[in-house]
Amino acid sequence: MDVHAEPLETLRTRTSEKWTAYSPDVLPLFVAEMDYPLAGPIADALVAAVRRSDTGYAGTAPSPLAPAFAAFAADRWGWQVDADQVSTTTDVSVVIVESLRRMIEPGDGVIVMPPIYPPFFDLPVEAGGRVVEVPLIAPDAAGRDARDAGDAAGRGARDARNGGDTAAWTMDLDGIDRALASGQARAVLLCNPHNPLGLVHTAEQLATLAEIVDRHGAVVVSDEIHAPLTHSDAVFTPYLTVSDAASDHAIAAHSASKAWNLAGLKCAMFVTAGDRMARLVAGLPEEVRFRTSLIGRIANAVAFSDGRGWLDAALGSIQDNRRLLTRLLAEHIPGAEYREPAASYLAWIDLRALGWGDDPAAVALDRAHVALSNGPAFGTEGRGFVRLNFACSPEVLTEAITRIAAARRN
Repeated sequence: MDVHAEPLETLRTRTSEKWTAYSPDVLPLFVAEMDYPLAGPIADALVAAVRRSDTGYAGTAPSPLAPAFAAFAADRWGWQVDADQVSTTTDVSVVIVESLRRMIEPGDGVIVMPPIYPPFFDLPVEAGGRVVEVPLIAPDAAGRDARDAGDAAGRGARDARNGGDTAAWTMDLDGIDRALASGQARAVLLCNPHNPLGLVHTAEQLATLAEIVDRHGAVVVSDEIHAPLTHSDAVFTPYLTVSDAASDHAIAAHSASKAWNLAGLKCAMFVTAGDRMARLVAGLPEEVRFRTSLIGRIANAVAFSDGRGWLDAALGSIQDNRRLLTRLLAEHIPGAEYREPAASYLAWIDLRALGWGDDPAAVALDRAHVALSNGPAFGTEGRGFVRLNFACSPEVLTEAITRIAAARRN
């Protein structure tokens, strides 16, 4: 099976944010939506649901989703999920907010690790907490120098995914320890894999994090929405599997929405692995679960059970574009610094060498008519950076980079 991006003229008939936010002369490589056609089994299931007028409330009765996810987790990650400890709601942001509401007291600090998905700065506040920033440790200068061009860039990224590159981004575990020890924070909002970097945290780092959190009596919510998009040369470790302590003090957020392009269908899962957090989720207001979209639940169940072939093919196209982007940047914008991600289809690119200021995405939009995600929105560490979505055709990706390079020359 092959999965390739649809033609631009077809894509521009879509009405999602990606294709309506900007005028038709702009190449949209910002929001995390893929340009691939919907997986056939999912499309068939949705059409069948509409034809039988199965568009009512999801309710709270058992559905195929929990066992489908449990089977997927066992096959892909060796994770034995108890289907009885899986429940649904609208999306991963709701999983995060509603989990934190029950885990923390008003005013408690919640650690986030910038550069990070921008809503992470808002979700703890919505839950009644406050944000405590413990930035990731950035690659060192030697690591950056080794990635200035071509093969060295690709080799450095591959080494990082295999754990052999000390220049890779990492969690600041000492900083997290200090924030929890001082009482400045009582919870950690983990992004695993980490958006926007495509960083797949190692099992060793996650186990150390769990030990730190347990020692201070804190809690974790782990956003693992990008996990099914882990590349073939990396290994995803579910946070709840790293230790008994992790299974006791954490809730994981999962959904098929990112990996199978189902964001508009509104379904995500609370996943727990111990009695303590299972009781917490069971105690949530009934409306939290009742708001799940029935159509979304149908699509998620089919994705995890029958959409694996499509996912593998999509990942093949994504990984091809990952390597293409390395070559394009080395050829056309050699000052750009980029580490190939180990998961998802989002590239975090340092464009400070272009001299385009703190927000080079604004310059790229104005001068090159390419829409990228605003780096500073991911935290102050994102100044001079952009996030680029490369789940598109090779032709669109090539055109975007050549447009940016031409704008730089001009």
